[in-house]
Amino acid sequence: MKTILAIIGVHAAALAAAYAVPGSAQPSGLAMMDGLEKGEWTITFRDGTPGRRICVRSGNELIQLQHEGEECSRFVIEDKASDATVQYTCRGNGYGRTTVRRETGSLIQIESQGIAGGRPFEISAEGRRTGTC
Repeated sequence: MKTILAIIGVHAAALAAAYAVPGSAQPSGLAMMDGLEKGEWTITFRDGTPGRRICVRSGNELIQLQHEGEECSRFVIEDKASDATVQYTCRGNGYGRTTVRRETGSLIQIESQGIAGGRPFEISAEGRRTGTC
């Protein structure tokens, strides 16, 4: 009996490790992102903030514009072919809720708001694929 419990414990640990991969290394898992062209995207902010270029490999890069490069937990609120909404939490550095709407495979609209570094933020932007990376 102890041997069986030990085997079950090893398999459970292996499954937990398999799902513990950081969000940035996982595919997006969002239907809307599957329709986006991969490559360099230019993000133009509607408030006049200087634009930003992002290398989009999975689409995850578009979810956390205010928490770029941070490992955050995510919860998918809505996932449709044309848009997705994701709530994410970055332990110790805030959270956000982002909606990405796909107009074409190379044109998107982004709306995001939350808290970063103890301060509120709101993003309204357009993204266009501009090349390769």
